[in-house]
Amino acid sequence: MEKEIKLKKDTVKDMTSGSVTGHIIAFAIPMFLGYLFQQFYSMVDTIIVGKYVGVHALAGVGSTGAINFMIIGFCIGICAGFCIPVSQCFGAKDYEKMRRYIANAVWLSAFFAVGLTLIVCALTGKILHIMNTQDDIYTYAYTYIFIVFAGIPATILYNLASSIIRAFGDSRTPVYFLLLSSGLNIALDLLTIAVIGMGVEGAALATVFSQLVSGILCTVYMYKRFDIIHCSKDERRINGKYLKDLTFMGVPMGLQYTITAIGSVILQTSVNGLGYMAVAAVTAGSKIRLFFCTPYDALGGTMATFAGQNVGALRFDRVKEGVRKATIIGFIYSAIGIVLMLLFGGILCRMFVDSSETEIISMAKYFLVADAAFGFFLTMVNVFRFAMQGMGFSGLAILAGIMEMFGRSIVAFIFVPIFGFRAACYASPAAWVLADIFLVPACYWCIRKLKTQFK
Repeated sequence: MEKEIKLKKDTVKDMTSGSVTGHIIAFAIPMFLGYLFQQFYSMVDTIIVGKYVGVHALAGVGSTGAINFMIIGFCIGICAGFCIPVSQCFGAKDYEKMRRYIANAVWLSAFFAVGLTLIVCALTGKILHIMNTQDDIYTYAYTYIFIVFAGIPATILYNLASSIIRAFGDSRTPVYFLLLSSGLNIALDLLTIAVIGMGVEGAALATVFSQLVSGILCTVYMYKRFDIIHCSKDERRINGKYLKDLTFMGVPMGLQYTITAIGSVILQTSVNGLGYMAVAAVTAGSKIRLFFCTPYDALGGTMATFAGQNVGALRFDRVKEGVRKATIIGFIYSAIGIVLMLLFGGILCRMFVDSSETEIISMAKYFLVADAAFGFFLTMVNVFRFAMQGMGFSGLAILAGIMEMFGRSIVAFIFVPIFGFRAACYASPAAWVLADIFLVPACYWCIRKLKTQFK
């Protein structure tokens, strides 16, 4: 036990005591940097493809964004869900049970990695046709997304390892490996596309290989650094109860991403019908938006770990305080984001398309400004939803994803055909508003329920 306590103090962070704001900021900053470097994977792909391969290739890669998020988001979601019991057991200081959850999470992740890869690779072509992908960009889209889907095991490896490390309160370590892999990704992009001339397949291969390197390094570090996770032979065995618990935590979180992404797929289908200029504008705008949305993602990931540890320690008032403090931090950033998009939105869009494409740049800037204006609602989506997940209410959080899907679908089916591109710019804001209508009261209900249950 002395070794475990020393390890906990030196290399992991107990978030069940001390300053709530301090814990949130200290944990969120490394996560923000991690998400920032993750965006470099796709951002560098897009910049280099747009500059060296052309606008049609850029539109082809961009047209896969929604389906990419739907599948890869499911992988990220299940890995994050698998680690909710880990963070709760860590907060409760039940280390033996925590190790059993980790071992069974590895078995379950391997199953999903193989199954998902086989299924989605077989269905890639059909999905792109259903999404109304136009003939002039179809080949680019298929080549790129097929390779990305073939790399699903690498995605799951990294996200499981990094989620376990973060469950211990260590949000810094995964960033170091992402720094290394981001540099590798940039170098491989330039080598395969600018030097060898491989096209979009080079960008996809660079992304998958870099993700694999990051996942391997994260796993090796975790095993060597944290003696607390070393399992005995008995703890490594497959256990039906633990598999069931993990499935009920992980699958709803994965489905939440998928359900949300279905709305994005429907919207992308509508945008694809507007022509390559609209697709290119949404592609460029979406890449920049993902870059500026990393603080919201970091706050969400922080609240999942913060809520998980404090629920394990039965510190429910700290969960409520954490939600409030994280929301305030997000609101401050949202105000800054509006100003940044108004001043620099057009300049940023020129990173993805040639400066002569003035109409595409103008369209992309409008997309960014409209999106930034609703950043306050995105703050609440991330903070409240991930807090609910950390408390163990992953199934309930699915309803928020359904609300988002409904919002994007309404815009895609009704308003895009009438108003065109500008209507598409307000699809995500509409989704966030609808999700918040459910999430805010639901989150506080979850806290009250837990307090009553453990009173």
